[in-house]
Amino acid sequence: MTSRVISLNLHFSGLQGNIHSNSSLFSLGHLKRLDLSSNDFRGSPISSKFGGFVSMTHLDLSYSNFSGPIPSEISHLSTLVSLNLSQSSYLVVTHVDTLSFNRIVQNLTNLRELNLASVDMSSVIPDSFKNLSSSLEILELPWCNLQGKFPESIFQRPNLRLLDLGHNYNLTGYFPESNWSSPLEMLDLSRTRISVDWHHLTRNFKSLRDLSLSNCSFVGSYLAFLGNLTQIMRLDLSSNSFGGQIPWSFFLNLESLVSLNLGGNNYVGQFPEVYSNSTSNSSLYDFSKQQLVGPIPRHLTELYLYENQLNGTIPSWLGSLPSLEWLNLRSNQLSGNIIEFQSRSLSGLLLNDNKLDGLIPRSIFELENLRWLDLSSNNLSGTVEFEKFSKLQILNLSFNHLSLSFNHLRNNTLPQLELLDLSSCNISEFPYFLRAAPKLDTLSLSHNRIQANIPKWLLDLWKDSLSYLDLSHNSLTGTVGPLRWKNLQYLDLRNNSLQGELPIPSPSTYYFFISNNQFTGEIPPTICSLSSLQILDLSNNKLSGKIHQCIGNFSQRLSVLNLRNNKFYGMIPDTFSEGNVLRNLDLNKNQLEGSLPPTLLTCRELEVLDLANNKIQDTFPNWLESLPKLQVLILRSNKFYGEICIPKTKFPFQKLHIIDLSNNRFSGLLPTKYFEHLTAVINSQEHGLKYMGEGYYQDTVVVTIKGFEIEMEKILTFFTIIDFSNNTFRGEISSVISKLKSLKGLNFSHNELTGTIPPSFGEMRNLEWLDLSSNKLVGEISEQLANLTSLSKFNVSKNQLVGPIPHGKQFDTFENDSYSGNTGLCGLPLSKTCSAPHQSPPSSFQQEVDLEHENGFDWKLVLMGYASRVVIGISVGYLVLSNGTPDWLVKVVGRKQCRRTVKITQRRA
Repeated sequence: MTSRVISLNLHFSGLQGNIHSNSSLFSLGHLKRLDLSSNDFRGSPISSKFGGFVSMTHLDLSYSNFSGPIPSEISHLSTLVSLNLSQSSYLVVTHVDTLSFNRIVQNLTNLRELNLASVDMSSVIPDSFKNLSSSLEILELPWCNLQGKFPESIFQRPNLRLLDLGHNYNLTGYFPESNWSSPLEMLDLSRTRISVDWHHLTRNFKSLRDLSLSNCSFVGSYLAFLGNLTQIMRLDLSSNSFGGQIPWSFFLNLESLVSLNLGGNNYVGQFPEVYSNSTSNSSLYDFSKQQLVGPIPRHLTELYLYENQLNGTIPSWLGSLPSLEWLNLRSNQLSGNIIEFQSRSLSGLLLNDNKLDGLIPRSIFELENLRWLDLSSNNLSGTVEFEKFSKLQILNLSFNHLSLSFNHLRNNTLPQLELLDLSSCNISEFPYFLRAAPKLDTLSLSHNRIQANIPKWLLDLWKDSLSYLDLSHNSLTGTVGPLRWKNLQYLDLRNNSLQGELPIPSPSTYYFFISNNQFTGEIPPTICSLSSLQILDLSNNKLSGKIHQCIGNFSQRLSVLNLRNNKFYGMIPDTFSEGNVLRNLDLNKNQLEGSLPPTLLTCRELEVLDLANNKIQDTFPNWLESLPKLQVLILRSNKFYGEICIPKTKFPFQKLHIIDLSNNRFSGLLPTKYFEHLTAVINSQEHGLKYMGEGYYQDTVVVTIKGFEIEMEKILTFFTIIDFSNNTFRGEISSVISKLKSLKGLNFSHNELTGTIPPSFGEMRNLEWLDLSSNKLVGEISEQLANLTSLSKFNVSKNQLVGPIPHGKQFDTFENDSYSGNTGLCGLPLSKTCSAPHQSPPSSFQQEVDLEHENGFDWKLVLMGYASRVVIGISVGYLVLSNGTPDWLVKVVGRKQCRRTVKITQRRA
């Protein structure tokens, strides 16, 4: 009986292990169709026994999670007509080389359908596709890492109806220039480098129904040829930087068009409005161009216009489209009220990140098939009728002005819910109805007023489904019990009042944020099991004890390690392993001691190293100069000592733009040779506001000025400061410092520096604060310093300066405190007047300089510079003060009696 079975469907049957272990399968000698898709096989699922299926025509192993090379036994199935080995796009573990692929295509001469989506074909030469069967009708190769030039002849295959090459970023090629007629109905070249010639495409592919050209390279304008695609039903032109107004007349006159994607471009302007003529046939009218653009597209089912610059209101005709299923207008500048929707087929509505206001229209609550609703980041108000959303799977109402209450809701209000984001919705309680949402994957209740313990029912639910949980920025109290979510990837409990022992999530966790709470005790050793962790932020708690030795190597994916402001003691573990990807190491404000661990040199991706406010006792770590990506080095307030030696590499600290060595015991001359190579400070250019950080994490830094500690919660990439204050550096300040044209702040105060202030400092036009106070500087303040038009803070007090104070521009804003303790200075703002034009000091000073140079003293070694005390001008300056001189900064900083922490917070984007 079993030998007569010709079709076997085991799709999603829970099969595991290797197929060859199921020997009964191979008794089906006459089997023609075999579907083993969506199972969980290990290794290769095919054995030599597959050659026994001499009559097999269809084989489907898609989404079966098998790994390794595509087995050669497949080439023995010479009768195959359809072969599907596609895998998940995010998990490419199956691969094939040129030799194996050639064997398959040469033997499978009857093949009409081939799907290798997400199979790694990076080693396959694209010319190999020339050997595919001439009867081929379907070829699907997306996400295959294909490289090189794709053969033009494939586009001319006489029977090819579907060709998908999308997301092969290094695949190049051209359309054939000769005329031909192709039966192709579906073409996807998205995110490839194949040159798309609109003339050849529209002339030769007139049968196209589905065309995807997202993020492509084009020749010619689509406006001239798009009308030739009379059969087109689905058109994707997203992410191509198209600009101007949307050419509605071209799209609305494509009579068969049901799906249009123009998202991720630079389109501007407003939607056309309804215009009715005397015969009452409604058309759309572009009032900006004073012309009709076409009929209302009543057949449209999907419209994607996200991430453009559209303004105005949402037109009412969009709500009247009877077949509309998806509408995505997110991330534009649309305003006004949300329209009423009449389409009962609407399943996805995304209007987030606009400027919409008013109430949520009642018709939205009555959309029976709505599955996805995102209205976040608008100015909406009113109440939400949760009980009407019985079929909703994704709901995001975050960052509005809505009024939400859950007390009246039934337990089974949203049984299908998979994602719920109610961040910044002014709620004060946990949504109790979530107890009846067993499929929940993502929950965000951040930035609310919840003042309670985390309920036990929440900790006990979704053990297998929950992957994302954000309860940050509330007033949560109490302890956190065991975290039982097996598949959790993101956990954020920041900015609450949680106490007790630090909870440790499951090993599946990628991102763990628990800063700004009151957790105490040592870090549990189970932290070492988080082998997938990418970001760990435990800052601003009351944790203590020694840092576990595993912290440097427990996860090769770890990018951010932030233990700032705790009570950790002992030495920094010397266990950073080769090949790590650590980018930010912040141990600021603990009680760590000893010397720096040499294995920090293995952190080749390190950009931020903040060790301030500890008890580290060591010499200057000049061996860090070889780290190629280091941008921020903060050693403030430790016990570092000794002279800073000359560099040992040719280009030291090339990308360093923030360096703070203040409040240590450094001595000797200023490290001129280092300053000569600070390329990031010499050549930095401001190209818009760019911040240091990644995805879920923004780098932060604290800078100080006269008792003020200012935390920049975002670090501008061109924020450049040098602070060497409160050490015992000696010698003169070299004019080499004036080459640091991008420098924003320089602090050399409280040292033993001598000589004059270099007049060339007047060339540092970006300088916003300069503190040279409490040294032994002599001579005059050069008039050239008056050219520093961005300077908002200037302090040369407690030196031995003489002569008139420069006047004009910023120097007219500085007060007496900037010059106190220099009895030889005169002129405003001091009460001492200059009785006569002050003469330059005798030339014997220059003679003395020349004499010392002759005796072997190299003045280039005295090149110092850069303090970092007035971060307001740059940290806040480029967020608030970029359009004018930060006069208020001078007033704030001048209040000596105020000694407090200033924290600049950013509202969640």
